[in-house]
Amino acid sequence: MSFSEIAESFFKPAVRDLVPYEPGKPVEEVQRELGLERVVKLASNEGPFGPFPEARDALVRGVEELNRYPDGGSWRLRTALAELHDVRFEEVAPGAGSDGIVDYLSQLALDPGDEIVCGWPSFPSYVIDALKLGAVPKRVPLRDHRYDLDAMLQEIGPKTKLVYVCHPNNPTGTMNSRAELDAFLDAVPDHVLTVLDQAYYEYIDDPEYMDGVEYLKAGRRVVVLRTFSKIYGLAGLRVGYAVGPEDLVTSIAKVRRAFDVNSFAQIAALASLDAPEELARRRAVNAEGLVQLERIMRDHDLDPPTSVANFLFAEVGEDSRPLFEQLLREGVIVRPAGAFGAPGAIRVTVGTPEENELFGEALGRVFTRAASH
Repeated sequence: MSFSEIAESFFKPAVRDLVPYEPGKPVEEVQRELGLERVVKLASNEGPFGPFPEARDALVRGVEELNRYPDGGSWRLRTALAELHDVRFEEVAPGAGSDGIVDYLSQLALDPGDEIVCGWPSFPSYVIDALKLGAVPKRVPLRDHRYDLDAMLQEIGPKTKLVYVCHPNNPTGTMNSRAELDAFLDAVPDHVLTVLDQAYYEYIDDPEYMDGVEYLKAGRRVVVLRTFSKIYGLAGLRVGYAVGPEDLVTSIAKVRRAFDVNSFAQIAALASLDAPEELARRRAVNAEGLVQLERIMRDHDLDPPTSVANFLFAEVGEDSRPLFEQLLREGVIVRPAGAFGAPGAIRVTVGTPEENELFGEALGRVFTRAASH
């Protein structure tokens, strides 16, 4: 008997019916499939620049130690992050990107029948990682493209374990105010842990945007997620971290694989923390790019909500896949947002000024062809 004949009964239902996460298309794949020489990727919210110069130098020095296993406890990185946030070492948990932390939290908290609450459309891993374990995701529609925190409170019940607040939200780029978050955390029941996902924190310069670590210091039941994948240019190394209560960090260590954060990831992340000038430069370049990208979209009659991250979101009709495919043939990769719960929208990452203009030119050609038919 072949394996395919027993597959229906072999896989547990939670996995058998799961739709896996669909990442953005790689540049090389599009070049190969469509025979294109120049392809611009604005699909995965990566920064348009590579690692910081300090990280590049550290990676070169680290090559000689690749015959050794990584530091399973990420001691130097955790120490530096604890100092950066003025928290204790025991309150920092490294992971394989902030996405890895979502997986750890799901593993340590969720049994079949337990519930999580999140806004929707939003980051798919909150839902996927819950479904893998037989838990039930409660997806609360956004209001004006923002997390509707009041409506989320209504969905919290006795089986709720985790409540995710994507701040700013991926894929819409929107944020909630300090007052809204304060009121929300005041009302979340004692048996629930709030997960404040701040993957785009370093891009934001807005007095209304709250540093979630301050909630932890004030004694709130919250864990804050951060990543080195975005502004730090280390998406290919998969390194992020959580700042949370000591008991939670201890439990994360129980479910995390011993060497999830590899040596290069630790070395590069640590070196990146010592480059405030480059961080400020990239933040400023991104702010200019957001303005440019928004102008391009509005010039083509798209209406993106105000974003504080490094991407813009736009509704384009009932199904965004045709526009995605047409832009692909023009050599521009954007993200159809169906996997995030928005099948009629695209998400476009801020690139370099040249890349943003290439997107605008491609969008213009696609819309011109559509108007002529």
